Amino acid sequence: MTAPLLEAHGLSVTFHAPRGWMRTARSVFAVRNVSVALRRGEVLGIVGESGSGKSTLAAAMLNLVAPDAGEVRLDGVPIATIGRRAFARRVQPVFQDPYASLNPYRRIGRVIAQPLHVHGIGTRAQRRDAVREMMERVGLPPRLVNALPAELSGGQRQRVAIARALVMRPDILVCDEPTSSLDVSIQAQILNLLQDLRDELGLSYVLISHNLAVVEHIATTVAVMRAGEIIEEGAAATLFRAARHPYTRALLAAILTPAPDLDLPILAPP
Repeated sequence: MTAPLLEAHGLSVTFHAPRGWMRTARSVFAVRNVSVALRRGEVLGIVGESGSGKSTLAAAMLNLVAPDAGEVRLDGVPIATIGRRAFARRVQPVFQDPYASLNPYRRIGRVIAQPLHVHGIGTRAQRRDAVREMMERVGLPPRLVNALPAELSGGQRQRVAIARALVMRPDILVCDEPTSSLDVSIQAQILNLLQDLRDELGLSYVLISHNLAVVEHIATTVAVMRAGEIIEEGAAATLFRAARHPYTRALLAAILTPAPDLDLPILAPP
């Protein structure tokens, strides 16, 4: 088995919430002693209900949240010892809400090019070419390069977010609920796009979702979270066919299958 590309080892994250006037602060254990590994070319699906800790785990793997214990490693190196810019060159996020993750006052071409500007990559002409190439890869017509986010559909905005994440050619995307704010038909298009980009660019994904139907469509391995802990993990094909934990089986039973006779990805509404 190949060495992990990105891994969390014994990771714990605790948040401390004030309880109000004359009341003791409360500690919330968002992630408890979690270990997961993403290998090159894989799609690691992390699933669980709201509040299970999966988004906090994603934030820690993106170096956005500091753990109380354990560490995240990139190619075996603790990410705490890697500069943020160097880390960002290799690991990029795609967030849940394409309406909130894009600056509404910046035109699409500038949004996609922003990481290149921040990292000082390429000349102006090279950046322009990189933007056009990435727009083509994610299925955005060139005429939208000067459009504002408000002029785009939800699916188009998420394609912009994906293009922005990929313009520096990272190795890994951490996708936190990337389809949950989209309608069912657009969800399938975005998942198919992610699958195609993975094959074309040799990407690896961490895919966070509460929807097992989404994860089943693209994941190679799956970790199931509950109350901040991993309760079951394994190869996607095995887990979806023969889940062991009652909680995982309950999640699988909740997947809607309105058209089992059609050869389409079955996507439950978010």
